[in-house]
Amino acid sequence: MDKRTEFYKKLKKKLKKDTSFPTKYLFKFIVPSDVEKIDQIEELFNFTGAVINKRTSKTGKFTSVSVHIIMKKADDIILKYQQAEKIEGIISL
Repeated sequence: MDKRTEFYKKLKKKLKKDTSFPTKYLFKFIVPSDVEKIDQIEELFNFTGAVINKRTSKTGKFTSVSVHIIMKKADDIILKYQQAEKIEGIISL
């Protein structure tokens, strides 16, 4: 089993143990300060009622994107992380 699969398996177990669904969940990402990459993150959460906050680093090279959203189940959270990891240069926190 590769590291990503193992990571998501552990995350799902932890979410099911520690979280009652539906729940307000916070996704945090760091991406290079590129409008296209930031737009890709916003598109992942488009029309979902998410509240998205962005903050550019002091040097302007990176942007922190925080997404507050109601999630119905652990699988939905994992799916969003898997979709996000396809964005080049993204770091999920």
